[in-house]
Amino acid sequence: MRSRFQLRLFAVLFLAFFSIAKARAQVLEFESGGLKYKALTRGGVTIMFAPLPTKVLGYTILQVAISNGSPVSWGFKPEDFRFEQEGGQRIQAVSAGTVVKQLLDHASRGDVGRLITAYEMALFGNAHVRSTNGYESRRQDYLAIGSTKLKAASAASAIALVATKLAPGQSTDGAVFYPTKGKPLGAGRLIVDAAAETFEFPVEAENQPRASR
Repeated sequence: MRSRFQLRLFAVLFLAFFSIAKARAQVLEFESGGLKYKALTRGGVTIMFAPLPTKVLGYTILQVAISNGSPVSWGFKPEDFRFEQEGGQRIQAVSAGTVVKQLLDHASRGDVGRLITAYEMALFGNAHVRSTNGYESRRQDYLAIGSTKLKAASAASAIALVATKLAPGQSTDGAVFYPTKGKPLGAGRLIVDAAAETFEFPVEAENQPRASR
């Protein structure tokens, strides 16, 4: 039989391990560039996001950054992100292909300009985002097309988070679009099923910024 000392030692070690695991999975909150970010690390992968203060084509938009600090390569895509409202309604993020097509076909110059300005302010104003394969590289690829007519829309399209595979040490960023008909997401939970983990962020209604017009 185990001695009382061994049992107490086991209990202390268990509580210490549980506290460390809980701390590692804690959602961190910080402000940058006027936006309120939330970040969570699981299995070496860090995901952070903030709602953008603008809406385009009825979409509510989140600026997302992903960093792979694990020893394994992982794939990520917008469809990994869903929002569950307090009332139980689920809103799935739209695929990058759908968003890009709608931006090219229906977004006005004003829509495009506001989207680019809001995203770049969020990206360049956040010292925590250092993407190895994000908006900047996608934007350069789109601009290489050389079509003056499509340059503005292409730059906006480069904002959308695309399906990508991150090797250890790589990172990316992009916008995730939710079809909300121009309404805020409201209170609920942002859930991301990726990298063999479930990332869960509580979202309060008052943290949702007002859309610019």
